[in-house]
Amino acid sequence: MQIQTILNHLQKFKSFVYAGVRWGGSKETPHLEIEVVERRNSRAVCSVCGMPRAGYDRLGQRRFEFVPLWGIKTYLVYAPRRVDCPKCGVRVESMPWALGKRPLTQAMGWFLAGWAKRLSWKETAEVFRTSWESVFRSVEMAVQWGREHRDLSGVRAIGIDEIAWKKGHKYLTLVYQIDSHCKRLLWIGKERKLKTLLGFFRWFGQERSAELKYVCSDMWKPYLKVIAKK
Repeated sequence: MQIQTILNHLQKFKSFVYAGVRWGGSKETPHLEIEVVERRNSRAVCSVCGMPRAGYDRLGQRRFEFVPLWGIKTYLVYAPRRVDCPKCGVRVESMPWALGKRPLTQAMGWFLAGWAKRLSWKETAEVFRTSWESVFRSVEMAVQWGREHRDLSGVRAIGIDEIAWKKGHKYLTLVYQIDSHCKRLLWIGKERKLKTLLGFFRWFGQERSAELKYVCSDMWKPYLKVIAKK
């Protein structure tokens, strides 16, 4: 089975095809380059408005970090087209594998974010021969996706606590869901003041707050005051 067949099964992109695979790098640090080309007669899509537009020109080849294959550092290689969009002006086309303007594929972003839950960000970067910045951006992507798709219905029990994150009595306030069917971090606020926890309840909303049955907290008076009020 060829690499292109595997990629088409797992990472198939509409309007694009895998043209070939070649070796790159040195004997000590080899890598794979997987060439991507657009399908014949396909139109480039504006990266701003998402509409198919007429072509303007083509940029030089760019490399996008992809999930390592057999432990070998791997890149997708593509020369992006620019479109002449009547609404947005001249723009680089939308590339469905790309993670914004970063030299990283979405697949690699999710791969790194998954490992960053098990290893430190520095260790993740070292193991997969990438940068700390790439790991950070991958985690940021995963957190943003999680926040956009978070379901806050059915929260009946919460726990409130603080952690010290810096010398000099610098704290963060943490609010968790602690229902038997779901335990997760819901919210983080700076410091451990009365107004900090008020910020959580403003974010959580009156309707959801009214449905809370249990609140677990220590005896920190600002927390107790807000809990009693809300």
